[in-house]
Amino acid sequence: MTRNTVVIGSGAFGTALAAVFAHEGEDAVTLLGRDAGLIEKLQKTRRHQAALPGITLPQALAFTIDPSVLETADIVVLAVPAQAQRAAALYYGPYLNPDAVIVSAAKGIDRASGRLITDVLSETLPEHPAGALSGPGFAVDLAAGKPIAMVLAFDNRERARETATILSGRTFRLYASGDPVGVQIGGALKNVLAIACGIVEGADLGESARAALISRGLAEMSRLAVAMGGEPETVRGLSGLGDLVLTGTSRQSRNFRYGVALAEGNFESVNAALVEGVYSASVATELAASHGVEMPISSAVARVLEGKLGIPQALEELMSRPITTE
Repeated sequence: MTRNTVVIGSGAFGTALAAVFAHEGEDAVTLLGRDAGLIEKLQKTRRHQAALPGITLPQALAFTIDPSVLETADIVVLAVPAQAQRAAALYYGPYLNPDAVIVSAAKGIDRASGRLITDVLSETLPEHPAGALSGPGFAVDLAAGKPIAMVLAFDNRERARETATILSGRTFRLYASGDPVGVQIGGALKNVLAIACGIVEGADLGESARAALISRGLAEMSRLAVAMGGEPETVRGLSGLGDLVLTGTSRQSRNFRYGVALAEGNFESVNAALVEGVYSASVATELAASHGVEMPISSAVARVLEGKLGIPQALEELMSRPITTE
């Protein structure tokens, strides 16, 4: 049976996801965007040179700006930034197939409400099951068909398994999870911690410091996930540890590059508006405080971003914390 999948969002990650879904050629896949000029160019050239240089998009992938394509979509993937997910859901909601399953591909926390994105989607689209896709996967690697594994989480584990089976392919494997809280906390906090890793790189503090930061950052992720009802095992998987290792060690990551820029004082090199960790840092710190969870690294990053703490002072503060057991 042919299924229809629509990916909303023609940025790098949305286009890459649509490409990898369409590579199998068995189901109908459409990329739905708002920029008519870009969509027309993608139709003609099969290239998104600005976002995915050198990648030819599959012939099976369709492109449109017409939201009526959603009327027959079985799976709708929202691949817009975390802070735009609510607006996108409200805009496209009236066009949705009543039986459509919604998948958020954003890695962040809604800044306005402090809520996880699946909670935002459940509020704005209450008749549609909402899941979260996360894990280690750069857009250019996805679109190029390189081997990638990520995780897809719904409250209903069987729905997660069914949807993951549909969206997985020969080079793209989705693991099913019944823990959307843990998956989303991992996806959001890894961006904050990737900024911290970038600061370590830019300040030339060494690989040992970055390894310590990754391991202690993972402990912070776990504490917050558990406090919010998630499972500690989840953040030790693809959406937490896996994605943190990827984005905390590579300059392909905007969050990592932004941390480097902070340490080097080269602020023009990265557009902060596209760095999800900038939005997530303060929200995560507020969530931690409301749940009575200590998150010293995330807190330090938030205060550095807000201009309340200098990088040398942040390092001194973290290194002078009381000695505890691991």
